[in-house]
Amino acid sequence: MRVSVCVGNYAKMPYCIPGLGINVYSMEELCYCLKENAFLLDISLMNDGLLGWVERECGLRELAGALHPLVHRQGSLSAFVLAIERYVGFFDENTLREMEQVLRQGAGLTGLEKRKSQIDYLVKKKRYRQALQEYDDLLQILEKEQGSAGPDRAENGNPPAQREFLAKIWHNKGVAYAGLMLYERAGKCFERACEWKESDEYRMDFLAAKRMALSEEDYVAFAAEHGEWHLDALELEKKLERAVGEWEQQPDYLRLYNRRELRHRDRQKFWEDSERLIQALKDSYRAGM
Repeated sequence: MRVSVCVGNYAKMPYCIPGLGINVYSMEELCYCLKENAFLLDISLMNDGLLGWVERECGLRELAGALHPLVHRQGSLSAFVLAIERYVGFFDENTLREMEQVLRQGAGLTGLEKRKSQIDYLVKKKRYRQALQEYDDLLQILEKEQGSAGPDRAENGNPPAQREFLAKIWHNKGVAYAGLMLYERAGKCFERACEWKESDEYRMDFLAAKRMALSEEDYVAFAAEHGEWHLDALELEKKLERAVGEWEQQPDYLRLYNRRELRHRDRQKFWEDSERLIQALKDSYRAGM
């Protein structure tokens, strides 16, 4: 059983985190919210209201005093947040380093860019379905607020920065679909990314999605129709060959290979082991939802 020792008092009056609209009653709650929403934080967090709450409600005058120079001498947001996190000690140092990187990446970004970065983080954590819904919502916001023209009108209808931003959204949406092994949908997203911005990475990912979605015969026909991508297709085959070779050296592959042998030797043990493996995979999937 894990027991966490609280730092400071439990506040009678909550503090509402600027930009998030979340009320917190303790330093631990504050630290958790800052960590989970690091992509959305900005310098509005650095204010005397928070310092007063830390001192009056939580009884941490020392921490409030240490934060005061960062607020009034224009310290960085990452230094401010990390000072709070390290004082409370709610997270380990590896988590704090990740958080610091997130904060630095978010410095100077617009609200929409911060939103995209947060969704990209969901993809990194393999929370693909949630990320896909968030990408769709973000695309709707862009269409409503900026009146995004279609890719065929990109040169005249959208400035270069916006076209690049849209391309990144569509590409990362494709990555999320690929994570769910929905390669046909992933391919359509990568194709949209290519329409918004020419990129070797986007084109290669589009070809890879088609390679995974189509049968061998259909993919050969597709590649033949697009001779302009001949060199890319050859490079993709080399990458796939290397990936297969690396996969065959992994413990998971060796375990599956050994299971094939077990199926022939002892069917009863094979099915018992299968049940354990299936349950472990279910538990892992649910933990990541």
